[in-house]
Amino acid sequence: MDRAKTTTLTGAEIVVRCLQEEGVEYVFGYPGGAVLFIYDELFKQDKVKHVLVRHEQGAVHAADGYSRSSRKVGVALVTSGPGVTNAVTGIATAYMDSIPLVVITGQVPTQAIGLDAFQECDTVGITRPIVKHNFLVKNVADLASTIKKAFHIAATGRPGPVVVDIPKDVTQHACEFHYPDTVHMRSYNPVRKGHAGQIKKAVQLLLDAERPFVYTGGGVVLSDASVELRELVKQLGFPCTNTLMGLGAYPATDRQFLGMLGMHGTYEANMAMQHCDVLLAIGARFDDRVIGNPAHFAQNPRKIVHIDIDPSSISKRVKVDVPIVGNIPDVLEDLLKLLKGSRGKDISAWWKQIDGWRAKDCLRYDRKSPIIKPQFVLEKLYEVTRGEAFVTSDVGQHQMWAAQFYKFNEPRRWINSGGLGTMGFGLPAAMGVQLANRGATVACVTGESSIQMCLQELSTCKQYRLPIKIINLNNKYMGMVRQWQEFFHGNRYSESYMDALPDFVKLAEGYGHRGVLVDKPGDVEPVLREAFAAKNDLVFLDFITDQKENVYPMVPGGKGITEMILYEDL
Repeated sequence: MDRAKTTTLTGAEIVVRCLQEEGVEYVFGYPGGAVLFIYDELFKQDKVKHVLVRHEQGAVHAADGYSRSSRKVGVALVTSGPGVTNAVTGIATAYMDSIPLVVITGQVPTQAIGLDAFQECDTVGITRPIVKHNFLVKNVADLASTIKKAFHIAATGRPGPVVVDIPKDVTQHACEFHYPDTVHMRSYNPVRKGHAGQIKKAVQLLLDAERPFVYTGGGVVLSDASVELRELVKQLGFPCTNTLMGLGAYPATDRQFLGMLGMHGTYEANMAMQHCDVLLAIGARFDDRVIGNPAHFAQNPRKIVHIDIDPSSISKRVKVDVPIVGNIPDVLEDLLKLLKGSRGKDISAWWKQIDGWRAKDCLRYDRKSPIIKPQFVLEKLYEVTRGEAFVTSDVGQHQMWAAQFYKFNEPRRWINSGGLGTMGFGLPAAMGVQLANRGATVACVTGESSIQMCLQELSTCKQYRLPIKIINLNNKYMGMVRQWQEFFHGNRYSESYMDALPDFVKLAEGYGHRGVLVDKPGDVEPVLREAFAAKNDLVFLDFITDQKENVYPMVPGGKGITEMILYEDL
């Protein structure tokens, strides 16, 4: 049969056609027996490009980084059994941070499901707690409509990963192909417009506030509401903070920005959060790393307005006074219309109080140290890249220092694993970012422990010529683990010291990249400038940093957000 002249297609052909219809640019994946028919069809076309990673976890993280930096749905393709289980960490990472992905997984033939066949696992059962939705497609006639639903569910409402599990025989069977233009699901209809009455209540609270505070999270970034947020904050004249996931939603260099809040947030942001009288929460969820102990947070009376697309996030940890369920840009647009021409109360006394908190200079560190301080590296990274880089990170001290010292003025430039806290995320995520933003400056901030989690992706970087700059803050410890052991476990550094570390310079060179060892503060800036001038090369910069440096401020687990350990407390 001449398939060029008919709409009858195999399941594998349908998968590829669906990806083409969705305008998918890259699929990040790793082949295996259950998906070989799909890979065969990918081979026969050139519209959808495949990126061969070296581990399925890397595939999902790369799709995740691609999505976060591009406003598109990321796509990963893995085989059954260990392919799926290797991908689980990446899926959970995306789920916790509400990242829209479609993960296509192979499955054993339908007649073998449940019989412990070779490379079989219950993909739907395993992934159910860590996806927005998942599908097992047992009939080829349902394949196209299911993939359409997957992309729709992933990208709308509160975004998230969707898994489509496809048995091998379904990829062989054939049927008439039709890709639907729209999707209608009776059980899934996300609300976009906020309730008008609730928005009016919110406006009145904001105008009556004497100590207002705007607290924003990743939802502002994901919904592309940064423009509306900036207009609102400027019109009101209120102080503003971002969570770790929301950095860049409001420009970090603006005076009204108080820095990140939370466990490693600034003194002024945490104090303002605790002592405000009206709190406007936008696209954030009051998680444990932001407000600390809820009972402590509730000690100070305040009125709370909470805007979120997901009704289940509202009053989940903190009771709010004015809940507004809706798409953030739509709600903020309505707020701005009602606020136009209105003036709130004089809050100059509140700003005076905030400036007093700012005077503590809570992010200071020893700038005269003969040993490289990690904060210094991040400050120089910001200077050298002029704040214009896409910065991915792994998880730990280096992640917090990057959040504190790299001033993000634009959204979708800060790419990190916030909710799950996944070591190994940084490098594969940077691959996705680089492919989504060809020619852009991409830096991966990592540590010697995290980078070894997905180090094999240096091979992928070589194959696809991805000129990522790796900023390895090497202190020979699992830094954040060591910090907690110092503070709370009597300096018993149980298994947190990384002995027998590789020579990262030689390792990078072994993969065909450039490696540079940096152990003197005076060399930091020149080496960074040289590395970023090498536009076409991946450069691995191994900075030997102070082993004893800690992240300050720090709110101990179970404490309130004003119960901070500060640098000055040493």
